[in-house]
Amino acid sequence: MLNIKRKIVTDETKRPVAVLIDYEDWEKIEKLLQEQKFATSAPSISQFAGVLRLTEVSLAYQQRIRQESG
Repeated sequence: MLNIKRKIVTDETKRPVAVLIDYEDWEKIEKLLQEQKFATSAPSISQFAGVLRLTEVSLAYQQRIRQESG
């Protein structure tokens, strides 16, 4: 975790409206965000392979269900 020095800016009712950080800290954050953007990939669905046990062929099931509802 980064140790970032920050200053909270508030309005006249003391509600936070902005955060000020050093430019060097901002550059570190930008770099981390870019690294994370390129590191993430699409989730794999292989963990679900073989989870469902089918009792009939998928296409046959689909045709049967369509005939029952139509």
